[in-house]
Amino acid sequence: MEACDETIKELSSIYDEESMDTFVSLYFDGKDNKFIYRREEAVMAILKGEELENFLKTMEEIKRFLGKKFAGNVAIFASHKHGYLKVVDIPVKTKNALIVDSSPYIRPLAELTDTWESFTLVLLNTNHARIFSVSCSRIAEKKRLSAYIMNKHKKGGWSQARFQRLRKGSIHAFFVEVMEELEKYASENIIIAGPGQAKHEFKSILPKRLQEKVVDIIDVDIEDEHGLFKESMAVMAEKEMEEKRDTMQYLKKEILRDGLGVCGVDEVVEASRNGQIELLLIEKGYKLRGWICENCQAVGKGTAKDCPYCHGKTSEVDVIEEIIEFAERTDAKVEFISSDEIKNLGHVVALLRYK
Repeated sequence: MEACDETIKELSSIYDEESMDTFVSLYFDGKDNKFIYRREEAVMAILKGEELENFLKTMEEIKRFLGKKFAGNVAIFASHKHGYLKVVDIPVKTKNALIVDSSPYIRPLAELTDTWESFTLVLLNTNHARIFSVSCSRIAEKKRLSAYIMNKHKKGGWSQARFQRLRKGSIHAFFVEVMEELEKYASENIIIAGPGQAKHEFKSILPKRLQEKVVDIIDVDIEDEHGLFKESMAVMAEKEMEEKRDTMQYLKKEILRDGLGVCGVDEVVEASRNGQIELLLIEKGYKLRGWICENCQAVGKGTAKDCPYCHGKTSEVDVIEEIIEFAERTDAKVEFISSDEIKNLGHVVALLRYK
């Protein structure tokens, strides 16, 4: 599976230049096949001509994929007209949805990406270590290391003190080897886990740039992978919530002093179209009916038969989805939050790169 952020950026840049409804976005749990049939019937009753023909051929391609070995919980973005088919495995139960539009519907995927922040996990004791990469809650083992470390001192040989020095030296050499491998895979967040003092000793030898990335140290048995993954996910979820609360407080201060913070749909739409947004914060689950001009790409709330700026033809859209797509195309960070604060600020808030 590709990194979630890269996938979303790719999807946000794709659209039908004629503004025809030629992209099918399917979020499917793999269980309710009747759901797909019901949505197909509804869509076929509305589409006509080239759009209908494209939809039928696109659904054939999607069904061919689903007919293969398929475990469920997947997002499929496809268009026969554009020769496009993108499959994204989803690591948690997804809400079924089938959307036909002029571009892929990325909001559920964006919300998932925001929920599961990537991190690197190191599980070790004095002679065994495993390095995992966790992205979109998918866990991939990157490296497994081990070393022979003598645990008992045999009588009649080395002195106890010499034995301990040699043992410490062997452990340190092993930790250095693990550190060198960690540098190859380390993300912006690192969790170190394992039994006893080994994990604390390992952190102490890390260079400052890696120590600053350590989010938490977890005490866990070296064999308890399930417990480790569950606890590490909880640690990252709490970290994410704290960061969002801090971000909200910072944005409120920026808005109060008329700085780089903006709030409300109208201001955020304008900023997203201009590529000004550095960070976009959206109320989770909030949608807003609106329109987009097929000619100049202007976006507005409510309904409009013609664009008020260039008098071009308009299409009905979810304004929030359009804001997300504009933001993703310009490398803005997109986050979702549930709070009364963001609701009171107009459901969307943004930190600008410039004014």
